[in-house]
Amino acid sequence: MKLIVGLGNPGKNYEKTRHNIGFMFLDEIAKEYNLTFKLQTKFKGAIANLKLDNDYILLKPQTFMNLSGEAVKLVMNYYNIALEDILIIHDELALPLGKLKIKPKGSSGGHNGVQNIIDNLGSEEFARIRIGIDNFKEDIIDYVLGKFSRKERKLLDPILEDAPNMLAYFDKNNLEKFMSYYNTKYNE
Repeated sequence: MKLIVGLGNPGKNYEKTRHNIGFMFLDEIAKEYNLTFKLQTKFKGAIANLKLDNDYILLKPQTFMNLSGEAVKLVMNYYNIALEDILIIHDELALPLGKLKIKPKGSSGGHNGVQNIIDNLGSEEFARIRIGIDNFKEDIIDYVLGKFSRKERKLLDPILEDAPNMLAYFDKNNLEKFMSYYNTKYNE
């Protein structure tokens, strides 16, 4: 069993904002595989299940970004999921829009949602897909909670449209091969 977590904030006001790129990524997977997310209050999140070669739980925490670790820990403990079977998808200010970087572990890099996961799990030993939203040009909070322009979506959409393919590749390959392929593909 593997846990794929897309970070974001719940509610209509936050849909399609830069900070909700993790939710948007999972929505593309759900669309491809005809999945429906169901709110599960005991997990503080919306969950969809997917069976490929491996069994997957797709989680969209409903705690708001800065408390995402609560939902991740609840699901991880309930299903007895190991740290190495967790993949977090989140926005990254330090990367240009249209780029992504997969990391096997590491610090939060200043991302409060990732930091809360680290704090709740007591470890940095989980993989993540960092999707670039570019360096902010204004107040950071207004920027990450702002929506993408049409021009920005042209750079972002290829990554989101590739989300189901990324999961299929992840399902068939180890983390190192997955990182090597996609870190090269989106950073040339």
